[in-house]
Amino acid sequence: MEKIGLVAEDVIDMPQELIEKYQISLAKMKFSWPEIENFPGENNFQKMREAEKRGERSFGKTSQPSMGDFLEKYKLQLSKFDEVICLAATSKLSGSFNSATQAKRFLKPEEQNRVFVIDSQSVAGGQALLVLKAIDLINDGKSAKDIVKELEDFVPQVSLFLILKDPKWVEASGRLSHLAANLIRGLAKAGIRPIMAIKNGVLGPAGIRTNAKDIPTALFNQFEHDTEKLQKEGKRFRVVINHGDDLAGAQRLKEMIEGKFANTKVVFVHILDNVLGVLAGPDALAISWLQE
Repeated sequence: MEKIGLVAEDVIDMPQELIEKYQISLAKMKFSWPEIENFPGENNFQKMREAEKRGERSFGKTSQPSMGDFLEKYKLQLSKFDEVICLAATSKLSGSFNSATQAKRFLKPEEQNRVFVIDSQSVAGGQALLVLKAIDLINDGKSAKDIVKELEDFVPQVSLFLILKDPKWVEASGRLSHLAANLIRGLAKAGIRPIMAIKNGVLGPAGIRTNAKDIPTALFNQFEHDTEKLQKEGKRFRVVINHGDDLAGAQRLKEMIEGKFANTKVVFVHILDNVLGVLAGPDALAISWLQE
């Protein structure tokens, strides 16, 4: 048996080749939006665009994986690894951490002692960066308890910033007032880009970026501003870029970052998951980073 295995949810938005390479077992978030299931499109963002054209007013609903799903993933990993670390999506946006914690209690007592559950306080790229950090620590030969302690220190250091093309989807979810949504639309028309972020596990406003001609530029400016001092000190960063079916915008942001910062590596670009994606909507762009 190998030493330490990992469990997370499919909202880490990590490319399949990395999931397979590191033998990560993923519990599946539930997503339901029957009104658009038969709309044309290769992904839900394309279907959301079609829903908008048709005047569809419904909204997609998401929920955490079941305890049974997490329990199945624990047993699978325990059959291959001595110990298991589960990095769950933020408990402030999802009940996933609770499901993961409850599932552990259905293991045999000796198995429970081999499973550790952490609230990542993030989703998407932010959560994925913590998974990658866990892999680093596993490869360093550290014990599961030491890894958990280090990961808990890294959790508040993860940054995730998001810009919406249109706030209508997060407004429809009830997480943003109509007044605030209209304010965001008005600022965007004036070339001012309101930015949202996941901070302390909660999605909320994080300020504005002026003189940004488009969303990739605004997120590049945010990254440059927040990391400038550490970049000058030679610190290294990992970055993940997620997008709402705007691969061209995501790739341009990647090129801007890697072209300017030699100490920064964009580890992957990936489409947003349904949980954050259903709030962000089509053409949204997100950047997550963590100092190495």
